[in-house]
Amino acid sequence: MRVAVVTGAARGIGAATVRRLVADGCHVLAVDWCAGADAPYPQGTEADLASVVSSAPGQVIGHVADVRNIAAIRAATDRAIQTWGRLDVAVAAAGILTGGTSLWDAPASDLALAWSVNAAGVWHLAAAAVPAMLAGPDPAGCRFVAVVSAADHTGLFHLAAYNASKHAALGIVRGLAADLAGTGVTASAVSPGSTRTAMLDRTAELYGVTTDELVAHQLLARPLAPEEVAASIAHCCSPLGGAALNGGVVRADGGFR
Repeated sequence: MRVAVVTGAARGIGAATVRRLVADGCHVLAVDWCAGADAPYPQGTEADLASVVSSAPGQVIGHVADVRNIAAIRAATDRAIQTWGRLDVAVAAAGILTGGTSLWDAPASDLALAWSVNAAGVWHLAAAAVPAMLAGPDPAGCRFVAVVSAADHTGLFHLAAYNASKHAALGIVRGLAADLAGTGVTASAVSPGSTRTAMLDRTAELYGVTTDELVAHQLLARPLAPEEVAASIAHCCSPLGGAALNGGVVRADGGFR
């Protein structure tokens, strides 16, 4: 039995990742802040999280926690360990989009929110999960994976705060991988392209375009399904597949250009 903690798990890529890891035999603590309407655009809800849990009763536990709060994330990882006795996988899939204006016109709150969720949220999960992995029965099979974005390597119009946070998240993963050298535990990232999620809808709204226009920037010529991105994440989480990806980023972006 392998045990995973997944943040941003109530919907989208996070929820698809929970389901894929369950299919691969993992027990999963599914974590989400369940902010609903209390955010710049609608987020997952407790009902969404309950739906994820009900898809695999006994194998998934829902846990409401905010990745911006390191104490809350430590409590989440502690719950997984107390429930199942170990921790093998941590997936930082929580993310939020801010932007819609040039950097100099953007409110400070844009950077604060993007940074606290997209960058600090990755840091917090790593800080909480990695010590448990190192102390567990099989460090060589343990995997930390962060979901980043095409914004981790490309400047995107009117999304400077989001860009900064995703560049930072990838930097955190690379620094973590260096810190883990020789331990067997690995850290990697997955960079999705336009995926059929609420964030894609929000991006189209900020730009005043359709999602079809956004999707035209990837060679696949259609939006990725969350399940397709989750398959790449699960590969990074696997004991065999994840090892060679240590310190790297998987561009699961459908040919973004």
